[in-house]
Amino acid sequence: MHVFLLWHSRGLDNGNTDDKLIGVYHSAEKAEEAKQRKLQFAGFRDAPDGFVIDQYEIDRDAWSEGFGVD
Repeated sequence: MHVFLLWHSRGLDNGNTDDKLIGVYHSAEKAEEAKQRKLQFAGFRDAPDGFVIDQYEIDRDAWSEGFGVD
């Protein structure tokens, strides 16, 4: 079984990003519908290219290894 996560990310002036998890949906179509709803709001409509829909498998690790820390 898969779910679809809708994210929005926009660059900030200080070089960081502002990332938001909008929601988790049972289909890509439902995630797209949510995206269309969010495009009506300030911030989201100002950065319409910031939306990403990612597919994830239920009960499976998304990270298979560790990561470096400076």
